[in-house]
This record gives sequence, structure tokens and C-alpha cells, in this order.
Amino acid sequence: MDEKDYDKNRLEQELIYYLEKLDITEEKVRLTNHCNYFIEMLNEPESNGKKLGFISQEIGREINTIGSKANDSDIQKLVVFMKDELEKIKEQMLNIL
Repeated sequence: MDEKDYDKNRLEQELIYYLEKLDITEEKVRLTNHCNYFIEMLNEPESNGKKLGFISQEIGREINTIGSKANDSDIQKLVVFMKDELEKIKEQMLNIL
């Protein structure tokens, strides 16, 4: 196969597609926002148990998406750590509610 046998535009499109599938920037931003909102709700004087539960579900979704996109063993280790910490948070919430 020489250079004339492939469509350079198609190759570029495919590369962009796969790079976007591996990019976790959006998930990191959303995860940070969810964590900040969770902390904000913890500091509210009234009870926010259900809201904290919903926020923790969103945190879990972002962690899972990062894990499914990540092709790096260090990121995978961090995902396992985050999942473990999130489970501890959920257990504590059940003890309080």
C-alpha cells in the first residue's frame, strides 16, 4: 500500500475520534464540580441526605467513565482508589441517615 491508497481526511477523522474517546478532561471537570457541590451541601445547616445521595451517584458515574476511558495503569489505580473512597462515603451516609 503506497500513500495514494488511503484517504488522509478519513485517517485524520479516525484519529480525532479515538483521541476524543480517550480524553477525560470533561469528566475530571464534572467530578471536581460534583465534589465541590457535595462539600458545599455537607456544610449546609439543614439536612441534605437525599441530595448528597444523588450527588454521590453522579460522582460514581464520572469515576466509572474515567475508568472506562483510561488506558493508563496509574489512572486505573486512582479510579480504584476513588471507588473505594466513594463506597466509604456512601457507608457513612447510610449510618447517618
